[in-house]
Amino acid sequence: MHKTRHQKLKTVYREKMAEILKQHALWTVNEEQQGERADLRNTDLSKVDLSGVDLHSARLQESDLTGTDLSGADLHGANLREADLRDADLTGTNLTGANLRQANLNRVNMTGAVLSGARLTRADLHEARLWKAQLTEADLTGADLTKADLHETRLHSAHLSEADLREARLRKAHLSEADLHGAKLQGADLTGAFLEGTQLHGANLQEAVLVGANLTNADLTDADLTGADLSDAKFIGADLTGANLSRAILTGADFTRCKGMRTKRRIERD
Repeated sequence: MHKTRHQKLKTVYREKMAEILKQHALWTVNEEQQGERADLRNTDLSKVDLSGVDLHSARLQESDLTGTDLSGADLHGANLREADLRDADLTGTNLTGANLRQANLNRVNMTGAVLSGARLTRADLHEARLWKAQLTEADLTGADLTKADLHETRLHSAHLSEADLREARLRKAHLSEADLHGAKLQGADLTGAFLEGTQLHGANLQEAVLVGANLTNADLTDADLTGADLSDAKFIGADLTGANLSRAILTGADFTRCKGMRTKRRIERD
């Protein structure tokens, strides 16, 4: 997903970096009237210790941040479009409203990070660790989240349409009111997940585990739940019109006021 670089990356030495951070701090304190916003576009910052730094609203497009320590840093509103953050440490980092479109976040550690309202369209988050991260209203349209760890992650009202979440770990994840239409969720673990009012139209949930999940009022029209484990899941008021539940495990599942009578007959027949 991440494009090949054609430009040579700029190098920033320690003294220069210290001055950039100093000027950025002045720019922040003086409400952009003094100092200068950090411009680190297309810069080699790989394996640099930037833990706890203030780089909010900084320009970091296409920069190399592979293996960089950004834990606890303030990057809210920063532009990291197409940046390379493979194996970076973003534990507890503030990325509220940041632009991470098409960024390479493969195997990144974002445990406890705040990404509310962040833009991650078509970002590569394969095997990323997002345990207990905050992604409320984040845009992850078309993102690659295969095998990502999203345990207890907050994704309320997030945009995940056409996202690839195959084999992702979403145990107890908060996905209420999220948009997952057309998402790939084959083999995903959604045990105990909160999916109230979630849009799952046309989603592929083959062999997914939804044991004890809450899908009250969810839209599952034309969703594929073939072979999924729906034991003890709640589908109260959900719309399953046109959904495929062939070979699904339905032990203890609650379909009270569930819409889609054709689906119900298919369940009984299968």
